[in-house]
Amino acid sequence: MSLSEKLANYILDTNYEDLPTDVVEFTKLCILDYFSSAIAGSNQEAIQKVDDLVKELGGEPQAALVTGGKTSVTQAALLNGAASHIVEQDDIHKGSIIHAATVVIPAALAISEWKRLSGKDLITAVVIGYEVCYRIGEAVTPSHYYYWHNTATCGTFGATAAVAKLLHLTHEQIIHALGSAGTQAAGLWEFIEDGAMSKQLHPGKAAMNGVISALLAEKGFTAAKKILEGKRGFFEAMSTEYDVSKVTIDLGEQFKIMENSFKVHASCRHTHHAMDLMIELAEEKNIRLHDIEQINVKTYQVAIDITDNKNPDTQYASKFSLQFCTALALLTGNGGVDAFNEESLWNENIRKLMKRVNVEVDPEINSNYPDKWGAIVEIKLTSEDWIRKETDFPKGDPENAVTSEDLLKKFRTLTRDLSIESQNILSDKLLNLENLDTIDDLFEFTKVRGILD
Repeated sequence: MSLSEKLANYILDTNYEDLPTDVVEFTKLCILDYFSSAIAGSNQEAIQKVDDLVKELGGEPQAALVTGGKTSVTQAALLNGAASHIVEQDDIHKGSIIHAATVVIPAALAISEWKRLSGKDLITAVVIGYEVCYRIGEAVTPSHYYYWHNTATCGTFGATAAVAKLLHLTHEQIIHALGSAGTQAAGLWEFIEDGAMSKQLHPGKAAMNGVISALLAEKGFTAAKKILEGKRGFFEAMSTEYDVSKVTIDLGEQFKIMENSFKVHASCRHTHHAMDLMIELAEEKNIRLHDIEQINVKTYQVAIDITDNKNPDTQYASKFSLQFCTALALLTGNGGVDAFNEESLWNENIRKLMKRVNVEVDPEINSNYPDKWGAIVEIKLTSEDWIRKETDFPKGDPENAVTSEDLLKKFRTLTRDLSIESQNILSDKLLNLENLDTIDDLFEFTKVRGILD
């Protein structure tokens, strides 16, 4: 059988009754965390531009927007996917380097609302979507990641899988849906050179393409049956090295959503290891700027490729600067959403300390990536003493887990524009999602904000 056939079997065979209790509970936390980021991102400039486009294009009022109002399921997936990625607080998976929530969940939400499906249906689709995109991402990582944004490319398959399950596609239709997903998969890292808004387009378009792929397949639209392993397929075209076995090994016998990581800091995940260590030092020792002669951050090559920026000139660029994030975390003891602003961007002490931060590849840490996203920090003090700390797993990884209480606290912080009552109603619904006959009311908070018609 082709890989698409095997994935189709998995999608068809996996049902809510197959999900262990801990998987259901964890998946609800993933969905809660998605809403945290999406609500926080809904008023950002780039998302408002997407919102303007959606309203300009119009569309049948099939599914709710996090910005308010309703539109077609395709455009709801587009905007709600983009919104959840912009504040850099969405979840991440180490092995595949994918932010699954921002592509899988908005696609699944749009279809679930349109078709008036249950909370159990949504949970099942999300588990399946995470599984499929994580496995494809693992197969092509890390070579694919140099040029391609895995969340956008591999994420398209996850969104498609989730929607295929919700639409009850046949085996043959799922194969074609995956084929259409693969031929639409895109998202280049070049945007990072400009700090451009393309990063938000990536997950939004992946979620949208997942919806399109499954809806077309439902109508008998055909696509490549070996889109992954074919000689001109996804693997050959978009990676220099890949492992086909990772797509199917133990498929259906484990739940890879349980490998998901949650973000504590509001910056690129490749900065979090150093930030964790610096915040620990800020709490443990009273280190001041004039005490520091030099800081060495030793990590894996991909972190350097993505975050070696000695002079970020925008708030967004600062989130992708290992030098800035290291200095910010040590001097403020904070890396949350409020830590990144114009004041901190141009703070004189942070700028001075950044110049003393050296970043380099550590061979051993690099060899352990992506199983471990580790770092070593070394601080040389003006007294000639050295301080050294290291970590293999940033806070939020399964090996260094956050609690459900931590995620609820994060939810309340990121959704603070809502009333306490609205926060409580939404979080209660999400944490009891399996009891909802339909998910129609999940976007009620936008009415309370005075946004939804």
